[in-house]
Amino acid sequence: MSSQSLRDETATSFDRWQVARGVVWAGVSVAILSGWFVVTRLGLRHELRIWDVIALRFGGGALFLTPALLVGPSRLPRRGWIQGLLLAGLWGAPFILLVALGLQLTTATLTSTVTPTLMPVFAGFIAWAFLGEVPSSRRLVGYALIVGGLLALVCGYVNATGAIDTTGSVALIGAAVLWALYTLRLRRTSLAPLQAAALICFWSAVFYLPFYFGLGLPNLGKASGGELLFQSFYQGVLMSVVAIYAFNRAVVSLGARAASAIIALMPVTATALAFPVLGELPPLISAAAICVIALGVIFAAANGQSMKPKEVKP
Repeated sequence: MSSQSLRDETATSFDRWQVARGVVWAGVSVAILSGWFVVTRLGLRHELRIWDVIALRFGGGALFLTPALLVGPSRLPRRGWIQGLLLAGLWGAPFILLVALGLQLTTATLTSTVTPTLMPVFAGFIAWAFLGEVPSSRRLVGYALIVGGLLALVCGYVNATGAIDTTGSVALIGAAVLWALYTLRLRRTSLAPLQAAALICFWSAVFYLPFYFGLGLPNLGKASGGELLFQSFYQGVLMSVVAIYAFNRAVVSLGARAASAIIALMPVTATALAFPVLGELPPLISAAAICVIALGVIFAAANGQSMKPKEVKP
């Protein structure tokens, strides 16, 4: 075997290993994010409020992750902290506020479907419109299936409930746009996955917690000790540390559009959790729509090469 062939085979093996790692990291992120919709709605049914959920998530995350930015291999130079400001604005407190608002006004099933399903579609078309990254035909078919499945799911929801909250729906769509912009921006920074996760929590806590305490929003004292401990662990550790880090690793390994497409599988896992925990059983048409969305994800996450704009010669 020639040295060139050996190098090609080694590169191919590395690429496959990198893709496999990316899929595993995306799977970890999907599992935790799916559970977050159910866990958060469960908390909102009791004593916690939207403001408490955001405080637990980023306060706990900042507590655990900020030391990593100050010492050790992930120590960040002063100029690196500024890069986290935009990331926190896209996938920090504003994002969680929009999702939590949609979660409170709709259902866990609808929330876990609209935002993660539209996110890869927005990411693909934003990259197409502003970065010149033309998606492959297969990926476009995937986007069409995802959107078609989402429309069918929303129709099933409306038929079952008789209405859909406009404010909640707009909040979920806005959250999808912010998430899409985050995935595209992340790979254009010099930050490692752990650094990005830490900065999101740090800046969100810096800007949010003073308002939270200053306006007298805390309602944590009314929650039971067990609920507070569970929510603190899920929001502050699993979501703010593990899920953000896992998603960042997936973006680095797979690319923004492939990683975001896999995230669109969240409706499947979130719906499966919402039924036993919250008693939210989707109608038959919604279950079929979720299957269509999953099929769209397979196409949208395909490792096909995007077409670059053709150069026009004078």
